[in-house]
Amino acid sequence: MRGETCQVRLSWAGKREPAAADGARLSVDKAGTPGFELVSGDNLRALHALAARSQRFTLAYLDPPFLPVREHAQVNRERSATGDIVRTLTPAFDDRWDSLEAYLTALGDRVAAARELLTEDGCLVLHVDPKTSHYAKVMCDEIFGPRAFMSEIVWRYRRWPAKTKNFQRVHDVLLRYVKNPDVEPRFRQLYEPLAPSTLATWGDKKQRAVVDSGGRRRCSSKTEETTLGAPMGDVWEISIVAPVAKERTGYPTQKPEALLQRLIEACTDPGDAVLDPYLGSGTTLSVAARLGRLGTGIDANPRALHVARQRLQQANIEAGAASLLAPAAKRRASPRAPGKLRVA
Repeated sequence: MRGETCQVRLSWAGKREPAAADGARLSVDKAGTPGFELVSGDNLRALHALAARSQRFTLAYLDPPFLPVREHAQVNRERSATGDIVRTLTPAFDDRWDSLEAYLTALGDRVAAARELLTEDGCLVLHVDPKTSHYAKVMCDEIFGPRAFMSEIVWRYRRWPAKTKNFQRVHDVLLRYVKNPDVEPRFRQLYEPLAPSTLATWGDKKQRAVVDSGGRRRCSSKTEETTLGAPMGDVWEISIVAPVAKERTGYPTQKPEALLQRLIEACTDPGDAVLDPYLGSGTTLSVAARLGRLGTGIDANPRALHVARQRLQQANIEAGAASLLAPAAKRRASPRAPGKLRVA
């Protein structure tokens, strides 16, 4: 069940409903550790093919290419015989799109397909940048219904300063939607350390609000129970993956394990299944394995699948392999006639 129909909609020339399944099927090429599978091929067709199975996912994390109009490369660093660091570049994935309309069309297809693979108490997290997050949110309101919107998480990080006459861009946006707003969502409250001023005043004990006869809060009292901290807010300060970090793979746009750990711990329980249709470097599945969850990843790039498989092997997980039986489709669909986006 969805939330109520969204009355505010994005509109552009050639806009259509999300793409329907084309009958693609999955071939299991190699068995592996139960619950872990890497699917090779176009992620939209793979998502539709997964719908034919009975398995459903508690969390779908979508980290699609952003819209910077560029081609990304994997960076490999090795030391030469003289001890110098030698960098080699291997093409990874392409962010070049015909237009914003084409980008949103492709993204909407995949969000809608991933939604159908969620458990009724599951959620989808869409990771986008500030240039497209406002469009993506209206689009997700259309697909899920406005009541299904739960959180806009701001991931703040530090990075090497850019030479621009503007405020430095140091955050991404993660939009969280539940599949069914009428079902209690799978969610576990996480906590942050208390502020030094709070600790100085109250120590590490829980506070209890004191209210008057009119229900107004007058003050707080201290209990004997140790506090877990402050309930986690929706602004997360987590460092990006540093060039010398142990977890770094060299695959472009790799996300830090701390970011995925926070999402997976909050939105799933041990034994739940996690879906990542934009597998990339495999961070989602690597963290899921470490936390006792199951995982399915999809990517059309053999390099991404190789990197992800290596990371899972480090966790003693041998992921199964699957591929699409039907012929590959085009990577992205373009609108019939590009036109200006408008909100109606």
